[in-house]
Amino acid sequence: MPIAAWGAVTSMALCVSVLIASEFMPVSLLSPIATELGVTEGRAGQAISVSGVFAVLTSIFVAGLTRRFDRRLVLASFSLILVISGTIVSFAPNYLVLMIGRGLLGIAIGGFWSMSTSIVMRLVPENAVPKGLAMLNTGNAVATTIAAPLGSMLGSYFGWRGAFFAVVPLALLALIWQWISLPSLPPHRNESSSNVFRLLLRPPVAIGMASIMLLFMGQFALFTYLRPFLETVTSVSISTLSLLLLLMGLAGVAGTTIVSHLLQKRLFVILAAIPLIMAIIALGLIAFGSSSTFTAVLLIGWGLFSTAAPVGWGTWLSRTMPDDAEAGGGLQVATIQLAITFGASVGGALFDGSGWRSTFLFAAVLLVGSFIFAIAAWRSTRR
Repeated sequence: MPIAAWGAVTSMALCVSVLIASEFMPVSLLSPIATELGVTEGRAGQAISVSGVFAVLTSIFVAGLTRRFDRRLVLASFSLILVISGTIVSFAPNYLVLMIGRGLLGIAIGGFWSMSTSIVMRLVPENAVPKGLAMLNTGNAVATTIAAPLGSMLGSYFGWRGAFFAVVPLALLALIWQWISLPSLPPHRNESSSNVFRLLLRPPVAIGMASIMLLFMGQFALFTYLRPFLETVTSVSISTLSLLLLLMGLAGVAGTTIVSHLLQKRLFVILAAIPLIMAIIALGLIAFGSSSTFTAVLLIGWGLFSTAAPVGWGTWLSRTMPDDAEAGGGLQVATIQLAITFGASVGGALFDGSGWRSTFLFAAVLLVGSFIFAIAAWRSTRR
């Protein structure tokens, strides 16, 4: 296996870490951003949602717009956009410029994630694709874990602008590393369709995407409101809360490593088992949420399985759509981003209107639905 290929995958994992850290860093910096730019915290919070909107739009159209270009150049372009975005946000003189910078971040996220599976497929042998995807998602797990606390710490020392600018050198390093390590990757002439929606005419793809949609809706309906649950129901201190989130992140890193070794022969078993186990954990939190010990064990399990899910579905994409991996990647990213948005929105409405139990039960129902569709996708693929 070429050493250069794994160097390229590692450079992509670094870029993923910077992308995700940049996406979620505003969570811990909303108050100082709002104060300095003279807007409400609610408007400042739109800096997170705007990146999601642009990520969805980019993921839908990127395969068609870039189909004639070398993939090395395309990936480097998205990394360059990440560098530009971080610089613009760091020096934004007003709210509009801040939002422009965050919109550029969304373009980088949508484009990079859409291309990632297809590029990993070209960098490593087929039997090593799960390992390559696990490396990318390890970067995702690490960044998701440290983004908010890192942003808070850096913000306290260097201000919110300094916190955002801290990721720029890392983004620049990822860009240079990619340019050095990635080989030339001419576009595939046999990609049959850059229209992501046409792929839904294939029953296995449509059913699989339905399972992905329900999985991420259920995951983020619960995960988004985990902090208020832990503070009010489990009654943990801030230090314990931070420790639990850290343990979840570390479990996620372990989960991506473990699952990559199992996917070669047990793909659909894992795709079905993950949402079913997560649904059981959600119900367990409803039943035992007042116990800090039980809650800690359940949340470690949640981190272990939820972070492994994208590795499984990325592997499914590489096997189900080997000749349409770029368009399929765009469809998958758009599905995940929309699922996160809908899951968090509906979960929040239930949380405010009916209480946390209704939110967690809603998440469990969605996850059971994902389990059912994963089984259906397996049967459809066999047929």
